[in-house]
Amino acid sequence: MGRKWNNIKEKKASKDASTSRIYARFGKEIYVAAKQGEPDPESNRALKVVLERAKTYSVPKAIIDRAIDKAKGGSDETFSDLRYEGFGPNGSMIIVDALTNNVNRTAPEVRAAFNKNGGNMGVSGSVAYMFDPTAVFGLEGKTSDEVLEILMEADVDVRDILDEDGAVIVYADAEQFHAVQEALKNGGVNEFTVAELTMLPQNEVTLTEDVQAQFEKLIDALEDLDDVQQVYHNVDLGE
Repeated sequence: MGRKWNNIKEKKASKDASTSRIYARFGKEIYVAAKQGEPDPESNRALKVVLERAKTYSVPKAIIDRAIDKAKGGSDETFSDLRYEGFGPNGSMIIVDALTNNVNRTAPEVRAAFNKNGGNMGVSGSVAYMFDPTAVFGLEGKTSDEVLEILMEADVDVRDILDEDGAVIVYADAEQFHAVQEALKNGGVNEFTVAELTMLPQNEVTLTEDVQAQFEKLIDALEDLDDVQQVYHNVDLGE
């Protein structure tokens, strides 16, 4: 899973370079989670997960509070979760998750981004079956053996625990996000470098340099869309 972790790191670094966009997307996601349940993370697990993820991106408290206050205030703005699947150059696979208040706007924009950048949209289910919903945690200050012991004592199952680039990386089923995080916190982990829910490809493909440049242009076009929250793919982007 090492290469998959490198891709996650690269994706996070790229996103960190566009903080205003990241903050806006987290603000939307926090609002939706708070609106769908109680606006309190202690009683709303979905909201708690979003807030924990937001911490790793250093989302300011003011943005978090504004989104929760908006939900508490009874705003009638509603958003729909949408997923699009498609193909990039050389058969590369892409998943696009969107959160939109206008479903009639989003699909044409996503389709145009694919078509203008060497890709094409597929039907629902054409790509997602090749990816696994996954919880990924990155932490420092403990060894993989120590992390394994913490999780075993808490009776929490994970897929893999790896030492990579001075950090310990934990992969688990997506539904285990809360259980893994709570076990690690109870075991003395106070901070996570990564706490993500993602879609990891079962297999990755490598593109030639020129094709990869075209592929990255497609990914950039998709991520630039206001309604798009996450873009996942199966391309090995290298170091």
